[in-house]
Amino acid sequence: MPLWLLSVGHGSRQALVVAGPHANEPVGGATVLRLAERALGDPRLTEDADATWNLLLCLDPDGLRHNEGWLTGPYTLDRYARHFFRPGFLEQPEWLPDGAAAATLPETRALLALQDELRPFLQCSLHGVDVGGGFAEVTHDLPGLARRVAHSAARLGIPRELGAYDTLYWPALGPAVYRIPPPRRGDLVAAITEAAVESTWSHPRRYGTVTAVVEAPMWGVAAVEDGSPPADRDGALRAVSRTLRHDTRLLRGILARVRPHLAAVPEAARLLAPVDDYLLVCPGLADAWDPDTAAGDGPGHALPPLSTAHLTALRIAGRRLALRTAGLLHQLVTGAGRDPAGALPELDRLIDAWCADYRDGCVARWIPVARQAEYQTRVVLAAFELAARYAPARSRSGEQGWGSGAAVPMHRE
Repeated sequence: MPLWLLSVGHGSRQALVVAGPHANEPVGGATVLRLAERALGDPRLTEDADATWNLLLCLDPDGLRHNEGWLTGPYTLDRYARHFFRPGFLEQPEWLPDGAAAATLPETRALLALQDELRPFLQCSLHGVDVGGGFAEVTHDLPGLARRVAHSAARLGIPRELGAYDTLYWPALGPAVYRIPPPRRGDLVAAITEAAVESTWSHPRRYGTVTAVVEAPMWGVAAVEDGSPPADRDGALRAVSRTLRHDTRLLRGILARVRPHLAAVPEAARLLAPVDDYLLVCPGLADAWDPDTAAGDGPGHALPPLSTAHLTALRIAGRRLALRTAGLLHQLVTGAGRDPAGALPELDRLIDAWCADYRDGCVARWIPVARQAEYQTRVVLAAFELAARYAPARSRSGEQGWGSGAAVPMHRE
C-alpha cells in the first residue's frame, strides 16, 4: 500500500510527524488529522513559526490492515488480543538493525529519504501503549516538556507512566519523560528489549533534529503513576519473573504442538515471526528482572531504583508478551481451519484469564479514542513549541545547531 504524506504550511522550518510506526498502534492516524486541523486554523503553528507540518499518515499500512479485526470495535481486551498483529522485529519499519545503508523495507527507505530531504527541526513518532500510561521519549532535553505532559494528562484523565518498561535503563528528564540513549549495536534480544539501537529516531540527528516519541495508552492503569516506594520490591520482582517463565513454558509447548500443522496457513510465516521473537526474549527478561539471578542485579545491568510504578509496568509488560503470543497462536490455529493439536481451548482459556488479570488485577480501563488522540496532539504541540524555541536557526548550509556546538538556552523555561 502507498504511504501518504500531508503537508500543511509553507515555512522553511520543517516538522515531521510519523503515525502508525507499529501496526497495532493506530491512534496516531487520528492524531495527525487533528494536527492538520490545528495547523490550518492557527497561523502561530505555520506562518508565525515559519514552519511546514509534514504528516505521514501511516508508516505501516500493510501491518495495520492485519488489525482490522479489532479496530472497528467493540474495544475489549479479549477482542484486541485475539486480533492483535505486529510484525516481527526485523519487519518493523522504524528499526535499523544493520544501519540505514542496509535498510531493506520499502517503508523504512521511504522514511529515511523523507528525513534526508526535509532535515526537520522536529520529528515526532506517534506510538500507542496497549495497557499502561502515557509518556514521551526524546533525543534532546526540552525543558518544560514534563510539565506540559503532566498538564495534558491531568486534563484528559490519562495516567502518566512513571516507570515505563521501555525506558527502564534510560535517564529520566522529568516525570514520564525519558531521554533516548545514543544508538549502539547489539544482538537481536538487546535490540528488542532495550531499543537503544540504530533507528529512524536517531537517523536525522545529523541535521540537528529533535525526535520525540509520544506514547498514548489505549487502556489506562492508574498504578503506573504511583511513584511511592514498593512494600516488597524483591517479592514483586520474583512474582513477575516466575509468572513470565511459567507462561513462556506453556506457550512454547503449545507452539511445538501447533507448528507442524501450519504449512497451509496463509501468512503463517508472518504470524510466526513475532511469536518466535517474543518467546526468544522472555527468558532473558525474566532473568533480568529476578533479584535472585546474576542478570537481575549483576554488574553492568543492575536494576535502577524501583517505585510501585516500575513494578506495575513490569507486571504489565510480562503479561503483554504472553498475551500477544497467545493471540497470534490463536490466529494461526483458527487460520488453519482445524485444530488437530487441540490447542484452541487452551489458548482461549489463557487469553480470557490474562485479559481478566489486566481488567481486574491491574484495573485497566478503556480510554476513548478522542481522548487518546487529543492527549497525543497536545504533547506534539508542546514539543513543537519547545523545540522551535530552543533549536537554533537553520544556517545557510542547511545545518541546524543542536549538534554543532551552538548554545541552547536551557534556562528559559
